[in-house]
Amino acid sequence: MVITYFNGTFIDLDEKVIPIEERGHNFGDGIYDVIRVYNGKFFMLDAHLDRIFMSAEAIHLDLNRSRKALTNEFITCFEKSGETNADIYFQVTRGIATRNHLFPDCPVSLSIIVRPAKNFPTHETNAIMFHPDERWANCYIKSLNLLPNLLARQAAVSQGYVEAVLVKDGYVTEGSCTSVFIIKDGVMIVTPLSKQILSSITRMAVEKIASKFQIPIDYRHFTPDEMKAADEAFIVGTLIEITAVTHVEEVALGRGKVGEITKKLQQGFHELTLAG
Repeated sequence: MVITYFNGTFIDLDEKVIPIEERGHNFGDGIYDVIRVYNGKFFMLDAHLDRIFMSAEAIHLDLNRSRKALTNEFITCFEKSGETNADIYFQVTRGIATRNHLFPDCPVSLSIIVRPAKNFPTHETNAIMFHPDERWANCYIKSLNLLPNLLARQAAVSQGYVEAVLVKDGYVTEGSCTSVFIIKDGVMIVTPLSKQILSSITRMAVEKIASKFQIPIDYRHFTPDEMKAADEAFIVGTLIEITAVTHVEEVALGRGKVGEITKKLQQGFHELTLAG
């Protein structure tokens, strides 16, 4: 079942608990993360915690709790849900205070939602479209400011695509809510990490699987035309796992079928989730 938790108290999902002067509501002044649980085991929790605390530090936000304490809150909420496979949404803001651009002296607001795991809706044919990357300069922070991402994804889905792949200065950065990989001549190519993209936890998992299977990785920028000319492509994220891209706008990759390397990575990811 769905479990909702706000500042130490379990509440009903529809309960009105956020005052009008909550900083997340007013400014998007906070961070979030999404963690998946497989068969009762948190997937790559340490990596998620690293990113949570890094993002908080980057916006000068004191979470006012240790890694162990936050982990215990996740575990308590998950166990209360009674689920075996779940998605845990975590959000913390700078708290509730009179509207002012300066940081207030008040407790942070923390919320957690646990839902039964739900897979990303994909089809045998998954097409993406390109969209300008109109986001801010610090996308490595998993902040609440997602309006450009939402606009890009809505534009894609409204036109029948599953994802918008963002392009900046002529090069692919990432998807609106995913990391993007292409494969050419047996080599996996992915944009190098920088402040302009998010350090995806699923991307880390893919890199680990690729190493196991001895699939070479080339960390470099690539263009939309290179993506259209790729042998295979796929997008990754916590909720979509590894999803093959069969079409890049009007161009079919690998005759519009899921590629063999992508299939191998998907199988490796499944095995990794079983290992915990």
